[in-house]
Amino acid sequence: MPIFEYKAVDGENKVKKGIIDADTPRDARLKLKKERLFVTDIKESAGRRKAVLRIKGVTGVDAPNKLRNEQVAQVTRQMASLLQAGIPLAEALRMIIEQAPDKKIESAFRDIREKVTQGMPLGDAVLQHPAYFSDLFSNMVKAGESSGALDKVLVRLAGFLQAQTRLKNKVGAAMIYPMVMSGVGVIVVAVLMTLVVPKVTQLLKGRGQELPGPTYVLISISDFLVDYWLLVMIGLIGVVLAFQVVVNSDKGGLAFDRFKLRLPVFGDLMSKQAMARFTITLATLLRSGVPALQALQVTKAVLDNKVLQNAIMTVHDRVLEGADLATPMKQTGVFPPTVSYMVGVGEQAGNLEEMLERIAATYDEEVDLATQKLTSVIEPIIIVALATIVAGIVIAIVMPLLQLQRAN
Repeated sequence: MPIFEYKAVDGENKVKKGIIDADTPRDARLKLKKERLFVTDIKESAGRRKAVLRIKGVTGVDAPNKLRNEQVAQVTRQMASLLQAGIPLAEALRMIIEQAPDKKIESAFRDIREKVTQGMPLGDAVLQHPAYFSDLFSNMVKAGESSGALDKVLVRLAGFLQAQTRLKNKVGAAMIYPMVMSGVGVIVVAVLMTLVVPKVTQLLKGRGQELPGPTYVLISISDFLVDYWLLVMIGLIGVVLAFQVVVNSDKGGLAFDRFKLRLPVFGDLMSKQAMARFTITLATLLRSGVPALQALQVTKAVLDNKVLQNAIMTVHDRVLEGADLATPMKQTGVFPPTVSYMVGVGEQAGNLEEMLERIAATYDEEVDLATQKLTSVIEPIIIVALATIVAGIVIAIVMPLLQLQRAN
């Protein structure tokens, strides 16, 4: 059902703005008239039209981002509270719409409510809005609907989304300072090489003295950057595009992900972060009633490393053949032995979900330690590298000046 944005005047001559769902502008005017609102302007929501295009595949699906994840976690927890209070689902969705954090998510929930009132399950309705809701969200909601425990599943889902956001933020926050330092360093070196060095070298060339080797190399690099900066920029862009093409291919992406896992310090952090996400996601899905095979498929989509994704699919295929979970995990060689062992213990004891949550908590703490270790390693490396480059530039400039002073 289309969604319309309107401007109207109430009985006290106060201007009101809002959105309303209706089949046609005329139906929207009639609905607003019943609410004693005189419509002065009404038009179909542009946000709604874009959402329909995304669903039909005409435009690209917006990638979930940090803000959307936080919004979805917030409204999910609110919906769970409303359902626990005994409020029907359609009414709970209406209340979510009234207090939605922005118009886009409001439009999404209006469409979801419309589909739910027409008989579509909530798990299928949310999947029509992939910019906000993932396959994991949909599968957990479907499991909650089938088991009659949708409110409990939504509470668990909201906590999971918030935990995942915190886990991502840990690494992101730790990398901000090194990235800022690197950016500032690049700018400083670029300014020195393109503005400061040419002026100094003009003075030296005017003296007609023989330049030391380091100074000659510095002048050559500076002249090249000044004369061919556009070519350098095009070359860098070309390298980045070529790298993206290789990484987006199956073989190239697999090789690059394998390379990342083998990096010192950084690879360890990536592996621990992936284990934390894998175990908590699988535990949350299993606790919500999602079948194990389906849970493995959904968990695969949560990880962003092809090596780990292939390992999970190998485990999935072996479980489909009748094997347990721990044995193929160990045979892949990707999962740490401790994880495989604890999963095996959990399977035998019948408390796999609890064991997975313990593993996730352990790796969550190790991610903190690995993040601190990575930061403590990267920062001095960046400082030493920048200091070496700047010192080399200064020395190359000072050497001929000292020779000039001695000659005089």
